[in-house]
Amino acid sequence: MPLPICSFEQYKKDHLAATLHDFPQERETVLKIIEDVRKNGDDALFKYTEKFDQAKLSQLQVSAEELHEAVTLTAPDILETIRGAKENIKRFHSHQVETSWWDSGPGWLAGQRSLPLQTVGAYIPGGTAAYPSSVLMTVIPALVAGVENIILCSPPDSDGKVNQITLAAAYEAGATAVYKVGGAQAVAAMAYGTNTIPAVQKIVGPGNIYVTLAKKEVFGQVGIDMLAGPSEIVIVAEEGALPAYIAADMLSQAEHDPLSRSILITPSEALSQMVVEHLAEQLDTLPRKNTALQSLKQQGAVLLVSNLDEAWTIVNELAPEHLELHLQEAWSYLDRITNAGAIFLGSYTPESLGDYWAGSNHVLPTGLAARYASPLGVYDFLKRSHVLSYSYAALRHSAPRISALARAEGLEAHARAVLLRRQNNEPTGKN
Repeated sequence: MPLPICSFEQYKKDHLAATLHDFPQERETVLKIIEDVRKNGDDALFKYTEKFDQAKLSQLQVSAEELHEAVTLTAPDILETIRGAKENIKRFHSHQVETSWWDSGPGWLAGQRSLPLQTVGAYIPGGTAAYPSSVLMTVIPALVAGVENIILCSPPDSDGKVNQITLAAAYEAGATAVYKVGGAQAVAAMAYGTNTIPAVQKIVGPGNIYVTLAKKEVFGQVGIDMLAGPSEIVIVAEEGALPAYIAADMLSQAEHDPLSRSILITPSEALSQMVVEHLAEQLDTLPRKNTALQSLKQQGAVLLVSNLDEAWTIVNELAPEHLELHLQEAWSYLDRITNAGAIFLGSYTPESLGDYWAGSNHVLPTGLAARYASPLGVYDFLKRSHVLSYSYAALRHSAPRISALARAEGLEAHARAVLLRRQNNEPTGKN
């Protein structure tokens, strides 16, 4: 199986240059869809759902009966797993809750007030795979944050139905409403609102290139979590690591999409050869073999390094979505990592654990964004206001410094607004 073995410099040249600017035709399509939804609302949504999903709908919202039916039809073991994952995610994200805080001194008070958003929208992909786990990962942190209204949009199949397990997860997670809309049109609907779908304050969740471009275009009208790209995994492994595990974990990302990126970094040429052999063997029985094979050929690589010290420089430059350390002393290297969405320490901590069960979020920064961005969390559903209160005496004491800095910036009115109060006597009124 051809998996490129190359230097990092060569890999960067061939694979890390693409950006959202490289999709001008797709952007043009997205802009037309957004404008159509803004002008024509639900009519545009019905039209695009029939065009792209081959589903002729009579209503956009998933009914309460459909949600209950989905729960009833879902296998008990799957339902129990959804409930267990929900509790794990809730417990993990409860540690992210922020509280308002206050600081004070003689005559002054300053602080920060933290409040949840009121309405958020989550995009849940459909199409070639179902993602009930993405329902849990987007809805539960919002609930922990205190968001009151959480709507979901997900494309229907040709029968006009959203995936059954996705609906079961939405019901169990506590989503307010689910709508049968996908693609850029779903993003536009949540950003601007229609007669059926309410406008939200923030849109979260992963999607294809059209969804990502749409999120980019509506940013400013609403907040977004991130511009998610194809899935990524980087594995750092040493001599003695188990090649079957490494191959399995590379395939866990490769099966997502032909553009998904799976990279092994190792100082061991022998290990790299064994991993390639196991990839070929495991691919033979993989249901999404063609997708995974295309991904490995186009985006995968083995990067041979002289030692592990060299590996950390590459890791931090790649800023991977998922980083696995198949190392005996994995914990001892944690401080060497500055850029990664999620870090999995040891051979028995596969990326799948984070995707489904452990409680950490799987909506993670991709495309080098882990250099500055974080996983989706409770903090994404909170907004903060700064609060100040000064007495006459406290303002009078600070006025010379404030006015001096204002005048240094050439903003005389700012200076006068402070000095006017200083020149007057302390007011006797209640304010």
